[in-house]
Amino acid sequence: MIKDLVGMGVLRSERVVRAMSKVPRELFLPPELRKYAYLDTPLPIGFGQTISAPHMVALMTELLEVQVGNKVLEVGTGSGYQAAILAELVGDEGHVYTVEIVKELVEFSRENLMRAGYLGRVTVIHGDGSLGYEAASPYDRIIVTAAAPDIPNPLVSQLRPGGRMVIPVGDAYLQHLTVVRKDVDSSVEVEVGTPCVFVPLVGRYGWRE
Repeated sequence: MIKDLVGMGVLRSERVVRAMSKVPRELFLPPELRKYAYLDTPLPIGFGQTISAPHMVALMTELLEVQVGNKVLEVGTGSGYQAAILAELVGDEGHVYTVEIVKELVEFSRENLMRAGYLGRVTVIHGDGSLGYEAASPYDRIIVTAAAPDIPNPLVSQLRPGGRMVIPVGDAYLQHLTVVRKDVDSSVEVEVGTPCVFVPLVGRYGWRE
């Protein structure tokens, strides 16, 4: 899988290659789907949610440009796979906070992260991720793994000056990966990129249930 992603040009940095090589994707899937863990396709994890295809995980992770020691907020924990990759990248000096609105997936992801050995670097929170997680803000990096109709204002405000956010923005059928950069003077730059399709971000600043 890693060789394929490198060959596609999606995986470019050695740090992200190492992180994705270390995280066992099968541990973040329901047992009956583990045999499909290394296919480049999204897979269902229950409750209408999916684990993203490896190429999309690689693309978003590359765009995020995570550094050792960063404090990262993830919105949309799912099964915990993306959080584990982020934990590899931040190292012992950093930390990942990840927010999930589906309570059953909070428990599922915690179990997965514990089994894979990442729970010490990851805090899983049950809540409305469109509101961010103000208690631990500001964040060096924010990644949103669900589709938002617009960039949620609370996430922009919780991003540290000099930080960056990657988020799929669009309608319910098609989004574009969007990179948000907050300059040191707190001005914001937005760059719209690759088309994509994600499950909807549910919450006050997302799609209402």
